[in-house]
Amino acid sequence: MLKTGDRIGIVGGGQLGRMLAIAAGRLGFKTIVLDPQENAPAFEFADRSFIAAYDDPKALKELADLCDVITYEFENVPVTAFDALSGSVEVHPNTTALATSQDRVTEKTFFNTLDIQTAPWFDITSPEALETALAECGGKGIIKTRRFGYDGKGQIRVNSNHHESISEAKELCAETPCILEGFIEFTREISIIAARSRSGEVKTFDIAENVHRDGILHTSTVPASITDETRSKAMKIAEKTLSELEYVGVMGIEFFVNASGDLMVNEFAPRVHNSGHWTEAACTISQFEQHVRAVAGLPLGATRRHSNCRMENLIGHDMDKVPEILQMDDTMLHLYGKAETRDGRKMGHFTQITPKSA
Repeated sequence: MLKTGDRIGIVGGGQLGRMLAIAAGRLGFKTIVLDPQENAPAFEFADRSFIAAYDDPKALKELADLCDVITYEFENVPVTAFDALSGSVEVHPNTTALATSQDRVTEKTFFNTLDIQTAPWFDITSPEALETALAECGGKGIIKTRRFGYDGKGQIRVNSNHHESISEAKELCAETPCILEGFIEFTREISIIAARSRSGEVKTFDIAENVHRDGILHTSTVPASITDETRSKAMKIAEKTLSELEYVGVMGIEFFVNASGDLMVNEFAPRVHNSGHWTEAACTISQFEQHVRAVAGLPLGATRRHSNCRMENLIGHDMDKVPEILQMDDTMLHLYGKAETRDGRKMGHFTQITPKSA
């Protein structure tokens, strides 16, 4: 168990790293952040920073030498780099979870092996394989790169009747390995934020109901409009996933819910998650503090929420809404300190709380 003044290394200096650094500081830990960008948002709250590539061996070794544990803020970091660190410093979450999340085929296979349902999927290794797979799933689906896609990037909706989409998809899968996911009927999207401690204790936050726009999370609302049975299923899947991976830290798992209340896993993220940002306004212990507690070996905190809430992301020029948001009652605003506003870029979020009804 880490003690006051010990150092936590954070690989990745975006908004998630920033919020982790804030949470770590509140618990009395020092943070050292590594990121290739000179003005990474997390640097503002870190005790020390390294401007270096995520796979820079010299910088990573120095980070390992200085820190008592290392974590990361997003999953597109080199597994090989962390493997090299594992002999000298603890890395949480482990590289098994990281590698599983980085490849969509590996991820789907992992869940299906555990008898956890996903949308129908096909490993696409060539344009010809795409044609065959489309025929098997009714001529429609979403082609995604197997690796390095997020917030709607690296994916194309395809329809056999729309030749332009087929042409674009074939170009994509000729360049890089892809996966085709068949369309499914669902009534809503939900997510669960769960944490597992070093001792194997698992705690889950309440489930959020999510709305996406252009592949980017727009809002998360708690409580979600789901039955107790569906809620219980999601919690069991989260516990099974965390335990199978011998995971330490916070994880976000996204689901599709059909009309019968059955669940299909969309994907998981081995880190704190955008759909869990509401926890900083509606819970005593946020997902960020929970993650720090887990990787530091501290007891997990309570996950009860004291309020209902709705979190909304500020994307690009949504920043123009800030003066209006500042006048809202019972609203927590969190800006990420990013110097440049760009279309599609997450600039902040705000969470409106209301009295808890149940």
